[in-house]
Amino acid sequence: MNIFEYIRLSRQGYSNELLSRLKKADQKEAKKMLVKLQLQTEMLTKKDIGAWRTAWQRAIDVQNPNRCALLDIYTDVAVDMHLTGCVGQRKGFVSKRGFKLVDKSGKKNDEVTALFETEWFDEFISLVLDSRYYGHSLIQFDVAIDRDGQMQFPIPELVPRKHVRPEYGVVVRNQNDVPQSGISYREGEFADWCIEVGRPHDLGLYLKCCPSALSKKNMLAFWDGFGEIFGMPIRIAKTMSQDTETRGKIEKMLSKMGAAFYGVFPNDTEIEIKESSRGDAYNVYDKRIDRANSELSKGILNQTMTIDNGSSLSQSTVHLEVFENVIADDEKLVRNVVNNKLIPFMVKHGFPVAGYTFDWDDTVVYTPEHIREVERMLITGGYEIDPKYFADKYGIEITGKKDFFE
Repeated sequence: MNIFEYIRLSRQGYSNELLSRLKKADQKEAKKMLVKLQLQTEMLTKKDIGAWRTAWQRAIDVQNPNRCALLDIYTDVAVDMHLTGCVGQRKGFVSKRGFKLVDKSGKKNDEVTALFETEWFDEFISLVLDSRYYGHSLIQFDVAIDRDGQMQFPIPELVPRKHVRPEYGVVVRNQNDVPQSGISYREGEFADWCIEVGRPHDLGLYLKCCPSALSKKNMLAFWDGFGEIFGMPIRIAKTMSQDTETRGKIEKMLSKMGAAFYGVFPNDTEIEIKESSRGDAYNVYDKRIDRANSELSKGILNQTMTIDNGSSLSQSTVHLEVFENVIADDEKLVRNVVNNKLIPFMVKHGFPVAGYTFDWDDTVVYTPEHIREVERMLITGGYEIDPKYFADKYGIEITGKKDFFE
């Protein structure tokens, strides 16, 4: 039973049954848990550097740390397309890696590995990698189910970060409640359904990305304003008429010229079109946006050339090596979390994974051409190969070996 399961069943009138299943030490805290977490809509108001600094200060408050305002800013920052590309590239390189479950001798076990080749494990890996950007994450599981004869977890869920106080190890009902009113997820029965990822005080990489992302967003808005004012030629109508009705008709025709760019004016009306002579918008705005993008690339990828245009092969090679180090660090995070937390968690819930270790599969993936060349070398080299290998691989029934000298 996890936190959300408790909430769901409590609403159906099963709170007494659930409380009886809790340890006596946890009953007092469990009764404090109200019917549901009071989830609130995220604030999508305009954010700036001042708001970011204030939110950061609230998040690191010693007595009452609250990340809600900072997480709202993270939501605003996460929609940046360049930042999305950087995060997607970094996560994608880890997600596509093959893996294996090995025994103490280092031998791969296909049946145990198959337990992890599931949708729930992919989602778990994604949530683990998200902790790099958002900081501490609390992942909650539900009761395992049988699917096609295989034991599986339902898709794990992220406990809403605004309701988690990792500094105290509690979940609060209302996102602005003090930690002292929360219920512990590190002790009692709730601890059996949650996995923590990241350090309690970790605020994630998005904290460092906020200044550049917010500045870029504001600069784009300023550029739009510049384009609205100076992007189109200014139309000026001059008339000697003092008649209000005539002047009204001229104004109406000017407003309609945006679609048709023509109009019928009185005889004494002069139309003048002034082109904007401002040509420095590119340097003022676009260069600032490029600099923001390069800063975001450095923050997430530790370099720029794997997502931006490179200037030379030698430089791009160096940048690729730096990026590979970043990916290796993420792979290490996933491996440690799976081995030190997920596998013991699965053993506790009845999965037959005791004694096995998760590792990345570094087996070389050969192209079809390479495979055929290896097969040819083995055959011509005099090695005996089981005919079943070719029969299974190519679907060819082999009944025996033909003697060409008969």
